[in-house]
Amino acid sequence: MLYSSTRQDGGSDTKGRVRILGFIISAVIGFYLIYLFSMQVVHNVVYEQRATAIAQRVVDLPPQRGEIFDRNHDVPLVTNKPSFAVDIIPADTGKLGLNGVIDRLAKVLGVTPQNLRSHIPIGWDNIYRAVEVQSRVAFSTISYLAEHIDSYPGVTWHSKPIRDYRFDSSLSHVIGYVGDITPQELQVLYNQGYQPNSTIGKSGIEKEYDSILRGKSGREFRVVDAHGRLVTDVDHVVHNIPPVNGDNLVLTIDRHMQTLAEKALGPRMGSVVILKPSTGAVLALVSYPWYDANLFQKKDASVVTRQLFLDTRYPFLDRPIQSAYAPASTFKIIMTTADLATNAFPPDKTIDTVGSMIYGGRIWHDWKHDGFGPLDLAGALAESSDQYFWTIGAQYLGIDRIDEYARIFGLGQKTGIDLPGETEGLLPTPDWKQQTMGQPWVGGDTMNMSIGQGYLRVTPIQMADVAAMVVNKGIVYRPHILKEVLNPINGKVIRTVKPEVLLDSGISKEIFTKVQADMRGVITHGTANVVITTRAVEIAAKTGTGQVGSKDHFTSWFVSFGPYNATDPSSQIVVVIMVEATNPWTWWAPKAASIIYQGIFAHEDFTQAVKSLEPVWYLDSSVVGNFDH
Repeated sequence: MLYSSTRQDGGSDTKGRVRILGFIISAVIGFYLIYLFSMQVVHNVVYEQRATAIAQRVVDLPPQRGEIFDRNHDVPLVTNKPSFAVDIIPADTGKLGLNGVIDRLAKVLGVTPQNLRSHIPIGWDNIYRAVEVQSRVAFSTISYLAEHIDSYPGVTWHSKPIRDYRFDSSLSHVIGYVGDITPQELQVLYNQGYQPNSTIGKSGIEKEYDSILRGKSGREFRVVDAHGRLVTDVDHVVHNIPPVNGDNLVLTIDRHMQTLAEKALGPRMGSVVILKPSTGAVLALVSYPWYDANLFQKKDASVVTRQLFLDTRYPFLDRPIQSAYAPASTFKIIMTTADLATNAFPPDKTIDTVGSMIYGGRIWHDWKHDGFGPLDLAGALAESSDQYFWTIGAQYLGIDRIDEYARIFGLGQKTGIDLPGETEGLLPTPDWKQQTMGQPWVGGDTMNMSIGQGYLRVTPIQMADVAAMVVNKGIVYRPHILKEVLNPINGKVIRTVKPEVLLDSGISKEIFTKVQADMRGVITHGTANVVITTRAVEIAAKTGTGQVGSKDHFTSWFVSFGPYNATDPSSQIVVVIMVEATNPWTWWAPKAASIIYQGIFAHEDFTQAVKSLEPVWYLDSSVVGNFDH
């Protein structure tokens, strides 16, 4: 009985403890339920008002974009000028609502409400985050908004400098321009630190070196009220992470040479390349027509862009690197080298050029219909005899060796120049023709290839490398536009671009010495003798004329270097000019080259160079007058 009584008493105590524990747990749960109900229902309005009235805002602080200089590093080609951007915090628009604020703001900014609305992501109507809706806003507009801020709830602004392109010229293709980042670009670049309000390079150096130029955004943490005003009577720390400005760039371009070259080319669709072969540094890169990059800094930039895209002269096209043409007779530089290197046809042996030849069941006519008489290799290059190069190309070298040496010179491949959008041109082969056109390679294709016609396409920058290989006797350095990267604060050099070997031909230097001499013959007694009139420097070169489409439509090429036989390789330059067949035929490329060489080596500007060359038969007043632009 004693045992049974003890069990009963212990059971009663346990039940009591369980009841007490259950009561405590129920009380705690009940308390929290009441508290949560009070917070979420009873006092919801109070807390919402506090969250709306006082909140921390994170504002991006855009950095200054780096400046760009030419190789002289004396005055900037590109700098920044003050401007502002307007933001909207969607959840701060109050009773007026997001759409109401947008309608009012659009009238002040001179844009459509749809334009502003398009910048705000879908589903962000209740987000407490500033969204940039308009850049390139004048200070006068910002002043008006500041004076009437109560009428524009949720509207803020920040400093956002815009680019100032100092030279309205052909430098626009080299330097490029910037614009607001697009949603498509942001999807790709978001993980690299870009934001919806980022400015990004769209073309040229601005695009190629955007990561260097743009710097790094800072952040400002603010405690603000519903009007965007700083709250100073709360226990919050307001602090900044300062932006890091972008680095400055020094280019290899010489702006004086660039101006001389663009004026020598004149208002003719085409291009000029001036290259330092000993390093690959590009001294001038001209493409006509060009555009004013400052137009993209205006509020109606999209309208300007559309107009330029509709221009049938294609001003956005950077012709030296993005357009490919038949090289015409300038390809005979490669043919000459190939023949010397292989001894396929003895260079001192002559071919009697009579103005035409029969091959493949048809008559092929030379550009000089009565021919030149007996010519050896040097004479054939000087006179640019088609018959001579047809003969050695089709009957002695063959297409495989022609293709091999064209590739050795860099044709059919990109040069790797540090500008976006370079094309590789086209180096046709029998396999290419079979796969692309479903047709076999025939002897007529080799005939055309031998004089730089047919399917072959090259860019002017590739032809500059062809000349550079001859000058350097077998070596080509990668063409480059960037010279140095500088610290924007103290000007110290962060990085210097060093010459990089792009091509090593493996051909003996003696062969290139012979090619140089043969190219000099083009000037002394060949096709360019009558138009290269400068006495400031000795030049070696090859002319090229290619018929395009209908009669009297010809491209005009001039691939050259000087001084010929220079003892200091660093003093030599390569000049390549290509004038498109869309221009009236005036055989202008060698004429422009004469002006350029005169200006550079006589230390004259365009006007002085033209005056020094007068009287010259092709520099009449009507032609010279076209350059005053």
